[in-house]
Amino acid sequence: MGKLIITKEEAEKAVLVGVIKQDQSESEVDDYLTELELLVSTAGAEPVGRFTQKLDKPNSKTFIGSGKLAELVMYVKDNEVDIAIFDDDLSPGQVRNIERDLKCRVLDRTNLILDIFATRAKTAYAKTQVELAQYQYLLPRLTGLWTHLERQKGGIGLRGPGETEIETDRRIIRDKISRLEKQLKKIDKQMATQRKNRDKLVRVVLVGYTNSGKSTLMNLLCKSELFAENKLFATLDTTVRKITIGNLPFLLADTVGFIRKLPHHLVESFKSTLDEVREADILIHLVDISHPNFEEQVIVVNQTLNDLKIHGKSSIVVFNKIDAYSFIQKDEDDLTPSTKENLTLDELKRTWMARKNASCVFISAVKKTNIPELKEVLYKMVKEIHRKRYPYNDFLY
Repeated sequence: MGKLIITKEEAEKAVLVGVIKQDQSESEVDDYLTELELLVSTAGAEPVGRFTQKLDKPNSKTFIGSGKLAELVMYVKDNEVDIAIFDDDLSPGQVRNIERDLKCRVLDRTNLILDIFATRAKTAYAKTQVELAQYQYLLPRLTGLWTHLERQKGGIGLRGPGETEIETDRRIIRDKISRLEKQLKKIDKQMATQRKNRDKLVRVVLVGYTNSGKSTLMNLLCKSELFAENKLFATLDTTVRKITIGNLPFLLADTVGFIRKLPHHLVESFKSTLDEVREADILIHLVDISHPNFEEQVIVVNQTLNDLKIHGKSSIVVFNKIDAYSFIQKDEDDLTPSTKENLTLDELKRTWMARKNASCVFISAVKKTNIPELKEVLYKMVKEIHRKRYPYNDFLY
């Protein structure tokens, strides 16, 4: 089957839906929907509208209230929307009920991310990981799903197993999951052996929120040509390169980006990718300082690392994209306290970031700004570990 190429004219129209919960503000959820827009664009669709509703708790049948759903029904009909995408996970029953009213396809955030991973996976290993995550997601959602899929001709949320396994029942799905898990265990064992063979060299791993610039920095430090694009999840596969700074060789690895509400199916499937992080000697936590919510992204990455029981490692916090950082100039007679939106970059450097992170560097990977400073900090950290590992090689330094 040839690959489906979606042109701009053929791109599906998508409407985005979010719920403002008790502990959230409207601006916070608006930022979340902006990220969802990026995910939708990455998947190849065109975001044409967004809806939000304040709710104490989501409606058990339709997630949003009946009034907001009626408003959404009219918008979908009037604008010929192809797909409605919710920023939260939906139950199979909620999907069916919403689809019945909207008369269009309905996806939740997890389904959308899985679809993006399906299109981004290039190697056989990455494809196997994504396929396993897709089947694990589909298994509890089989009831009524296949008749729905028979009416579709592909599109977002339907790539991968959905197109070729319409006749699949639960038994076959479980058999496939079992086969894929065995396949991944075999590959995981091979990759663990490869990592063991690399034990002699210090290992440095790039981590960060998706689209923080990890592949761009990797290309710069390694003088390689990894795929780098200004989209979410531009790369999925872990890439390891041997590089040398001064006279010290070490290994540098790029990993899949983290994201808010990262589907647990993917966390489980990408075990070997995350093992690179677990077994690293040094973490370079890359942060997109130009993003309006970079502080929350830092928290998401740190929380994800904590959930994976990855802590206590030497780390460098690298604030990237300083060339794109902008601030709102505050009037001289404005006596209200400054916020991060009206702090200059120099002022930001003197806030919590520099105080909390002893190894903290501000760079632009694209403009190659402050790269020598980053290399100097990295060299010192690698040298310290190298000295402990090889106490008789002091003549190298």
